Amino acid sequence: MDAHPNEYFASLATNIKQWGLELGFQQVGISDFQLTPHDRWLQEWLDKHFHGEMAYMARNVEKRCDPAQLEPQTLRVITARMDYLPPQDDPINTLAQPHTAYISRYALGRDYHKLMRKRLATLVKKIESTLPEGEHFFRAFVDSAPVLEKALAEKSGLGWIGKNTLLINKRAGSWFFLGEIYTNVALPVDSPAEEHCGKCTACIDICPTGAIVGPRQLDSRRCISYLTIELRTAIPEDLRPLIGNRIYGCDDCQVVCPWNQFAKTTGEKDFFPRHQLDHSKLIDLFQWSLDDFLQRTEGSPIRRIGYACWLRNIAVALGNAPRDAATREALTRRFNETLPLALAEQAMVKEHIAWALKRHLIKPI
Repeated sequence: MDAHPNEYFASLATNIKQWGLELGFQQVGISDFQLTPHDRWLQEWLDKHFHGEMAYMARNVEKRCDPAQLEPQTLRVITARMDYLPPQDDPINTLAQPHTAYISRYALGRDYHKLMRKRLATLVKKIESTLPEGEHFFRAFVDSAPVLEKALAEKSGLGWIGKNTLLINKRAGSWFFLGEIYTNVALPVDSPAEEHCGKCTACIDICPTGAIVGPRQLDSRRCISYLTIELRTAIPEDLRPLIGNRIYGCDDCQVVCPWNQFAKTTGEKDFFPRHQLDHSKLIDLFQWSLDDFLQRTEGSPIRRIGYACWLRNIAVALGNAPRDAATREALTRRFNETLPLALAEQAMVKEHIAWALKRHLIKPI
């Protein structure tokens, strides 16, 4: 290390950001690990039980709010973001077609976790190859540990936490993934991003279920993403009509965000839609066998909800679809089948199908 330490680390930080761009990330930022007041906001959110059945959010709160408790050597956090919005995509058009399934845009292609972890691992190797000998610590995360990623991304200047609780970048909107690297290398930190939501309440106003109960306050128990992805039991009956044709997640608060006019479509082909999931008909997806589901969701984030929740979600969407013979026939056929599920899961799915049939003025037998 010939240069002055400050100059050396400043140069290294510049290089890290450039290497990140070369690896396919759209931006890289650096922060310390002090997360006040985000730690207080998280505890208040948990105290209101807004996390619903996501028990993992209430575990390891100290480690989530203090990276040094998760990894004691941590001095800095490198955060990277990667765009995922598919090209030639029209979410509004899909939402307006009640017989077409809407799947959150992040889940149309391959699971992002492995791709981003590999890129972060490559970035770590590049950094390590330039460092002088010594005890250097790096650990990469992509939803793989209790990490308060949006707070860290905000501190590193990648964007601000908007009223919809998502990270928003004024030059790129919010259609991107985040990943982190904890390290003990004393890199210079970036300035936190400033908030630019202003008086806009578009995301709050559009939320189909009223889950955004205030600026940066999300009651997950009402959120369609929670109901269709995280919840493993019955969807509350009063919320089912509000879900519309959304069978995996919800993007409404992003679709209406004015900052997403600056969003860039992804160049990562792994994030492009697979199996025509960006415009599949509900009935076609409802007819998937268990083998179909396992084959067509291989390497997809959709796989994690399981076959039972897949059928449950589509049954609700079909219950919200216009009444027609084809929909009634599909629901009736499934209701009368023995599904390859555990008894409790089968009962849950059948209950949702029965609800959908009643919406079509059919009493299941």
